Formats: sequence, C-alpha cells, structure tokens
Amino acid sequence: MNTTKDIMIVGVGGQGSLLASKLLGSVLLAENYDVKVSEVHGMSQRGGSVVTYVRFGDKVYSPITDKGCADMIVSFELLEAARYTEYLKEGGTIIVNTQEINPITVITGAAKYPEKLLEKIKAKQISVDGLDALAIATEAGSQKAVNIVLMGVLSKYFDIPESAWLEAIEKCVPPKFVELNKKAFLLGKNH
Repeated sequence: MNTTKDIMIVGVGGQGSLLASKLLGSVLLAENYDVKVSEVHGMSQRGGSVVTYVRFGDKVYSPITDKGCADMIVSFELLEAARYTEYLKEGGTIIVNTQEINPITVITGAAKYPEKLLEKIKAKQISVDGLDALAIATEAGSQKAVNIVLMGVLSKYFDIPESAWLEAIEKCVPPKFVELNKKAFLLGKNH
C-alpha cells in the first residue's frame, strides 16, 4: 500500500521557506522516499504569501496537496497558519511560529491584524505546536534562522536520525552559515 504524507510549509516572502522545503526534501530523499516539492509563490519578494508542498512516500504522483489532506503544516507566521488550517486533515498537526508580520493591508491601514489568532487556531480542534521561533533563532545567532528552528521542531515528528538532518543542513546551507543553522536546528528540536 502506498502511503503518501503531505507537509505544507507556509510563510511570507523572505522568511526562508524555500530553503526549509529544500532541507526537508533533502532529508527525505536521503531516507529513500520518493519526494515531490512544489513551490507556489505569491508576492514573495514583497512580503506576500509563499506556500511549498512537500509530498513523500513509496511513490508520489502529484506535487500538490488538496484541502483537508495535509498531515502537517509548518507556518512561519501566525496569520499564514490561520489562512491554511483548512488544508490540514483530521488529526493533523500545525507547527506555528507565533510571530506576527503585518501584511500590506494592515501596514496601509486598510485592515487590522486579527486578534487572538493562536487561540482561534487551537479552537479548531487541531494539534498546535506553537513557539516563538524568532526568539529561538535570535538565541542561535540570527533572526533569519527561524526557518531552521522550525525544521528542528518538525524533526521531532519523524523517526529520522538527527545526523541526517544535520547532514542536510551541510548540503543546503552556505558553508559560512552551517554552524549557526545547526545550532538553530538543535534549539528548535529541543524546545
């Protein structure tokens, strides 16, 4: 029986969601899964929504995840988490950075950032693993490492050795940032 798993990585342009999906894909390929990664960009260069689908299993035929089918969502920002919860399957889990990044409509005053979003997400009866990944990334040495902190959290949900994740970081990250990213990964894993 072919069991395909679906993970969505959602965020705002410039947060490193594409590196996170590359890292996850690299780990899964090294574990001999068939992997399909599909990137959907919004206005990614201007802080718009970015979604990446990572599907893996014995044999994967389609790179896209339908609503109600994602096993997990990794969200780099709270509003993006709320926007994509309908993609989670029953019993699914969402890992969410509790950071709030104002979209252009809030910045211009055309809208207000929704209040109590984390509580609203939790009220949907889904498993929520929320954390301040920005603070953890800062502790690791760079606010830009939020993506790798979240991959560390995600790794706890897999039966894949820590060494495989660290090797993928070595492959996917420029050499001068490898140690910082390994530290961010381990801090996220152990949060």
